[in-house]
Amino acid sequence: MLTDLPNVLTLSRIAAIPLLVGLVALGRAEADLAACVLFTAAAITDYLDGRIARDRRQLSDLGRMLDPIADKLLVGAALMMLVGTGRLGAWGLYPAVVIMLREILVSGLREYLAGVRVGLPVTRLAKWKTGVQMVALGFLLAGDKSAVLLGIPWLPASAIGEALLWAAALLTLVTGWDYLTAGWRHAAAPPPPHGAIGKPGTHPG
Repeated sequence: MLTDLPNVLTLSRIAAIPLLVGLVALGRAEADLAACVLFTAAAITDYLDGRIARDRRQLSDLGRMLDPIADKLLVGAALMMLVGTGRLGAWGLYPAVVIMLREILVSGLREYLAGVRVGLPVTRLAKWKTGVQMVALGFLLAGDKSAVLLGIPWLPASAIGEALLWAAALLTLVTGWDYLTAGWRHAAAPPPPHGAIGKPGTHPG
């Protein structure tokens, strides 16, 4: 149900996006720090909703649909705001493009495979990719002004964020290729016997 705690947590990530956009748009040190805290809290709910759903046996088709949508909207909004406000350097733009293209690729694969009742399991590497990506975006949203505000001006938050974003982009290429080849195997496989239905799976991370 929509009111189950895992689904509420998932929806909270979507609800946080307008506030995140507004905070980044302000361009103030306090707002940057608040954006980082908000994004970090939203990223934590990404872990919690799945954990709670499994523990409480509240797994649902609605949750499986909403969870990847919320993740991609949150990451996409953060990346676009960082690029649009000039918070990413020239070299930081390239991993951002790679990450966005991968998200579109995976969404297309999921839409196709859902039609043939096949799911792509989440790999351990994909979980690492998500973790590194979220930490990178947290540092980038905080930025160097937040480091000064916190009394740690020596911390190169933006540089750390860009370095981690490159690491996330490399993991993105690997996991994206894995999902692409898995989808291609299903697309190129002979059609199943009439009436046969594939086993549904979980969404890719």
